[in-house]
Amino acid sequence: MSTAASSDLSDFLELLQNLVREPSVVGTEDSFFRVLRRELEEIDIHVERHHGVLVARGSEPESLVLSAHIDRHGLLCTGPNEFQYAAFIAGNRGELTGDSVSEQMMASIADRFTGQRVQAHLPYTGTYLGQGVISNGYHCEKRHNLIFEIDGLDFLQPGAPVSFLDRLQVTETHISAQLDNVLSVALIVHLFRNGFQGTALLTAQEEAGRSWRYALSWFQRESITTRRLLVLDTSPYPSPEAAAEQQLVLRKKDATAPFDPAFTAEITRICERLGISYSYKDEWLEARHIDLSKPVPLGRTELGRLVAATGGAISGTTLQIPTTGYHTASETASLDSVRAALRLLGSYIP
Repeated sequence: MSTAASSDLSDFLELLQNLVREPSVVGTEDSFFRVLRRELEEIDIHVERHHGVLVARGSEPESLVLSAHIDRHGLLCTGPNEFQYAAFIAGNRGELTGDSVSEQMMASIADRFTGQRVQAHLPYTGTYLGQGVISNGYHCEKRHNLIFEIDGLDFLQPGAPVSFLDRLQVTETHISAQLDNVLSVALIVHLFRNGFQGTALLTAQEEAGRSWRYALSWFQRESITTRRLLVLDTSPYPSPEAAAEQQLVLRKKDATAPFDPAFTAEITRICERLGISYSYKDEWLEARHIDLSKPVPLGRTELGRLVAATGGAISGTTLQIPTTGYHTASETASLDSVRAALRLLGSYIP
């Protein structure tokens, strides 16, 4: 870890470093939920686990509702030395419509993981089972999924999750790991440690398109509606230069629904007051659509699905950190963007 570059972020980076090491493969997030619960229960806030979501609430729970998904991409053993991309196995495809960023990228990333070290663990407890190396990966059109072969894990039985062996790398200017979306989770825990008193929803299976249902079920259980839901995530860019054009990424809408204009404007004003550079991802994508012959999807987000499902009774906006190397174990974000996110979110600490 680079001391000079990260001294002002040392507590946050230590937290992120620890969380990155914990597996949280799509659909098998139980062990990571328990890690997060232990972290949050050390703070003077109320913590509850519900199906698919961990809820943390401070003394002013309605002031702001944050949301971040905890699942990360990984593999699932589906047969003798056969492993499929966990988000896209048949049992997880019910919420996927073919137009998510992940699905659009599927065929192009099949060979990206050759040589990647992985580790297997028990689904519920997270107990370590062993390590291996991905020796081959290809897109199977019949099963509409990525299929992998792994050297060293041929003893695994179907149902065993396999995560990418992940460690946080820190330079003078950037951090790298499988940041989507443990980076946002670390931001939320750090905020609570520093006095945030709102609500946070930490959801499972966003990469399989299900997280919004878990969040909606909790909102319905508590009879809560809000237009101040702020969903935190990373946002992929094709090059370091494109990512560096803004410190933070906002959105006015996705392919499903428009976001709350008043709350989006509020986040924009905070960026401007703090001197944080920003862009709107939907406008950036629409501009690329004009420039490129191939359509560029706006994507369907957790927030957009919540807005559509509730007729706008639950709404808000998004706050994202620009990254490169999306959906790999070396997804990269700038420390400048991390600082900007902490400054902006810190304005909601009483």
